[in-house]
Amino acid sequence: MSLTKKMWLWFAGFWAFVILIFTGISLGLFGFMPSFEELENPQKNLASEIISGDGKLLGTYFIENRTNVHYSQLSPHLVEALIATEDFRFYNHAGIDVRALARVLGKTVIGQKSGAGGGSTITQQLAKNLFPRQRQNKIAVAFRKLKEWVIAAKLERNYTKEEIIAMYFNTVDFGNNSFGIKTAANTYFGTTQDSLKIEESALLVGMLKAPSFYSPLRNPERATHRREVVLDQMRKAGFITKEVYDSVRQLPLDMSRFRQQDHRAGLATYFREYLRVYLTEWFEENPKPDGTKYNLYRDGLKIYVTIDSRMQRYAEEAVAEHIGKDLQPAFYTSQQHLRNPPFSNNVSKDDIERVLTQAMRQSERYRTLKDDGVSNSEIDKIFKTPVEMRIFTWQGMKDTVMSPWDSLLYYKWFLHTGMMSIEPQTGHVKAYVGGINYDFFQFDNVTGSRRQVGSTFKPFVYTMAMADGDSPCTEVPNVQVCVEQPRLPDWCPKNSTNTKEGEMVTLKWALANSVNYISAYLIKRFSPQSVVNLVRKMGVESPIEAVPAICLGSCDLTVAEMVGAMATYANKGIFVKPLFITTIEDRNGVVIHRFVPEQREAMSERTAYLTTRLMQGAVDGGTAGRLRGRYGITAPVAGKTGTTQNNSDGWFMGLTPQLVTGVWVGGEVRSIHFQSTFYGQGANMALPIWALYMKRVYNDRSINLYQGDFERPKGIGANDFDCDRVERNTEHRFDDEF
Repeated sequence: MSLTKKMWLWFAGFWAFVILIFTGISLGLFGFMPSFEELENPQKNLASEIISGDGKLLGTYFIENRTNVHYSQLSPHLVEALIATEDFRFYNHAGIDVRALARVLGKTVIGQKSGAGGGSTITQQLAKNLFPRQRQNKIAVAFRKLKEWVIAAKLERNYTKEEIIAMYFNTVDFGNNSFGIKTAANTYFGTTQDSLKIEESALLVGMLKAPSFYSPLRNPERATHRREVVLDQMRKAGFITKEVYDSVRQLPLDMSRFRQQDHRAGLATYFREYLRVYLTEWFEENPKPDGTKYNLYRDGLKIYVTIDSRMQRYAEEAVAEHIGKDLQPAFYTSQQHLRNPPFSNNVSKDDIERVLTQAMRQSERYRTLKDDGVSNSEIDKIFKTPVEMRIFTWQGMKDTVMSPWDSLLYYKWFLHTGMMSIEPQTGHVKAYVGGINYDFFQFDNVTGSRRQVGSTFKPFVYTMAMADGDSPCTEVPNVQVCVEQPRLPDWCPKNSTNTKEGEMVTLKWALANSVNYISAYLIKRFSPQSVVNLVRKMGVESPIEAVPAICLGSCDLTVAEMVGAMATYANKGIFVKPLFITTIEDRNGVVIHRFVPEQREAMSERTAYLTTRLMQGAVDGGTAGRLRGRYGITAPVAGKTGTTQNNSDGWFMGLTPQLVTGVWVGGEVRSIHFQSTFYGQGANMALPIWALYMKRVYNDRSINLYQGDFERPKGIGANDFDCDRVERNTEHRFDDEF
């Protein structure tokens, strides 16, 4: 056989072998090869997004914090930076760049030049990202590379170039728990991927080579240099001019908007945890069409919630301003003289020991030690040994040395809060603040805690009188009333002051000044059970013992229950159950479920309006009068303060026609409280949070909250409740009742 024939046979055999190898790879004979269906729907862990009522991303639930975006949602600077840096001939090849491979073969492999660049196209890198493999030997690595070529070719046949670019940006890891460009843009620059500037795009694309090595946080000099390399590549490719390059390359790194992506970071942390628990239970009862269960951390769901990010931010700011700047410092000062601060003097050391021991056993440190088999005596020793730790203060995190046991006592000093704001007509919850700092205090005081409600319960009792035909100007005697109780002594509450005692007073004045005699008179007239029946219609589900003392607020309810019930008045007597979620969509935008609120008639429109007018008296000249004076709120407001025995709980419920908000403030346990009603009343503890919040809401023109009066039902005149003839010389008081 001639040499020429042998060469042709060798040549034909070589290509036959190559074709055979690639055919085998394509068929999966040499290991895993994705099917057409897998190429169409590559499986990746996608974060589920929580989207606020005003269209803002509140947070995510994730294993990999990744959310997909379309090509049209990418900044052009991003696309240009990627192509210029990673694959300049991207639009001219079918997944494999032969020229780049030849360069690698000639310069890197044969010429041993390490800086000659790589040969992988963007499509090949995408193939590697979509179908990664474990570490293998050199032969397996070679086959893996060939597999990536085949996958890249298949990707090019099944997707457009734009789709491949988008898929690439969706699959890459930018470090700091940021998977995909949408999360990275939010993490590093607090913006969206379509709004990234040239320098921001260049930085993020540059990081892809090695996210940790080129991290702008850990290695800012390397990151700056790498950004300059990308900008230079963009200049060489003609995407930016030399003038733009010279200008942008000199910009300093701006990491001021960096925000670590974490389940506990950002707005509405307590709400997001409440939502997580709720959805976990909901998914158990509402599976996918194929019978499998939704996974909150992997399925890339879009959860549209009712929270308004602006109102939520204002609510959290109001809590920090009042408690952090005013109330907590006052509490520190007022408790110093106690025997065992912050606990009141009637609490024994044994009781305090029990409280702290319970707190210790509920701590993560204790559970971890128990799981590791550490004995109780050793745990006690560990908790009594000082260690370095970081503690919460209202001025920021503080590094200190303290024993874990002492830290338990330290955290008992803090006052806590629960706050919820609802749109009464729809039931949409607009703001939800479960506490002062979720990292350190994870107990939710909106839905997870029942506290004694005090005088905020009184409007429910007065509602019975309004339903029975009374009006706010109906006069009743301000005298002590005793209520008989089966098998118990008669119940005879007292007033906190003797103002107008023995006189005829209007119901409006009585509620505005939280007069106990009148509440007792009404509960005797209508019975405790009738009031319990009423509040059940208004959404209150917590246990309530039908005893006369409920007229003074002896029962324990949640903030969420109180706000939902109070919203009934602003909604003309129709109770609408608070709604947190509007819609859930799957990763493809298909609606899984739409949520609609439960609602029912709890009272007539007339009764609701009359009770609202009663509560307006508390704001216009009663226990909530400081809303007008100190805080300068002029819009029509109905409200009620509440303070429980020993000042353990401070409440304020504030109603406007389109927004009803409730606030509770108190210590972790009832034995931690202000010693003086001057500080401990609801008008001082809770009302200021409401006022600071509402002032921010009113001032935000983008919210445009209605500031008019409550709508008056037909048949009721504008001057029907002018009780000035009775109240003209009434002294306005600002202290609350028990």
